[in-house]
Amino acid sequence: MDSLDRRILNQLQLDAGMTNQALADAIGLSPSACLKRVNRLRAAGIIDREVALLNPNALGQCLHMVVEVTMERDNKALYQRFLNSALSAPEVKQCYQVTGESDFILIMIVKDLDEYDRFCDQVLYSDDNMRKFRTLLSRKRHKFDISLPLGD
Repeated sequence: MDSLDRRILNQLQLDAGMTNQALADAIGLSPSACLKRVNRLRAAGIIDREVALLNPNALGQCLHMVVEVTMERDNKALYQRFLNSALSAPEVKQCYQVTGESDFILIMIVKDLDEYDRFCDQVLYSDDNMRKFRTLLSRKRHKFDISLPLGD
C-alpha cells in the first residue's frame, strides 16, 4: 500500500458514497487508475464494506450506553459463551474484550430502558459467570469517528 492508496482510503472514510470521478479528482488520478486501485483495495480485504451512517437524532429517541462487564472466572470457554450471547444481541453495536478490571466493554444502542432491561435479563443476568456489570448512559455524543489512522 502506497501513499496514493492511503489518500484514497482517507477520502473514502470521509465519504464512501462519492463518485469515482470525484475521488479521482480529489486524489489527482485518472478515473480508471483510481477505480483499479479501489477495486484492488476491496479484493485485498482492506476495504471491508461500505455502509450508510444514519443520524440517530433524525430517527427518534434512542439511548447510547457503554456497559462494562466483569466475569467471575477467567475461563476461555465461559468467555466464548458470553461473547456468543453478546454478539447475537442486536442492541450490542460494538464489543471489546479488554484488559484491566473489566473483561468486556459493550457499546449499545437501545430505544428505551425497557429494551435495555430485556437485554440485561437475556444476556447479562442469564450468564452464571457474569460477576458484575456497570452501565454508563451517554448524555450527549460530542464526537463519533470510525475512521482508522492511515497517515498522508
